[in-house]
Amino acid sequence: MGSKKNKFTALDKIRGVLSIFVFFILLLFFTPFILLLLIVSFGRLSSFVVENIGPLISKPVMAVLGIKFKVKKHADSFPSPAIYIINHNSTLDVLTILALGLPRVRFVAKWEFQYNPLFFIVGRLTGQVFIRREKTDKAIATLQKAMKRIKRDRLSLMFAPEGSRNHPGIIGPFKKGPFRMAQQLEYPIVPIYFEGNRQLSEGATFYTKPGTCTAHIYPAIDTSDWTTENLTEHINEVRNRYLDWAKVHESSNKKVNNS
Repeated sequence: MGSKKNKFTALDKIRGVLSIFVFFILLLFFTPFILLLLIVSFGRLSSFVVENIGPLISKPVMAVLGIKFKVKKHADSFPSPAIYIINHNSTLDVLTILALGLPRVRFVAKWEFQYNPLFFIVGRLTGQVFIRREKTDKAIATLQKAMKRIKRDRLSLMFAPEGSRNHPGIIGPFKKGPFRMAQQLEYPIVPIYFEGNRQLSEGATFYTKPGTCTAHIYPAIDTSDWTTENLTEHINEVRNRYLDWAKVHESSNKKVNNS
């Protein structure tokens, strides 16, 4: 299934520019407060910052864009800690990820986010994990280094297994890294499917159409019986769920090529 490129109105573009301004003003406003909280708590309030201030920044920005954000939970409870995974093909994903305010979660983000000094300061102080996605060996080394801290503090991690929003098909190939991490940490996987993000703002543009984005949080997937031998099979099973949720078939997507 393909998708038509969005045609944005002048108002959509004005909203897009204004949303960026609002995002960075809010981030600038909250950064001293975040620093103060982390200093007086000796870093113990890092999770509080992610869970509470993230939504306070993202939700006003979505309001400027004319976006209504919903969360639909498909289970009564969710394990913690866990590995959360999302589908990724829109710049809106950054806002919807922050708006979730998930408990004790740390994000695995691309290295380039640190080029913005505010992202660098807040991200480093709250313990986010920045990886060089184009350099697999360095990405793995960074994750391995972070793993001891993640397990010691019983933190959850959030990954986009497609790696980048620029991928073939509506649901791109899944990389093995997040699933190997789930194995090593002995964490379950909680899949989150963002519905509407791609339709409202596809690709790298910061322009978006007004509408509704829904985060579907599905029941956790037990990984206790996963092995090196059956890992690829399980990854394909998880990816097929995303294809079903996106209402596409493998024949209309690029074939899986785990890396």
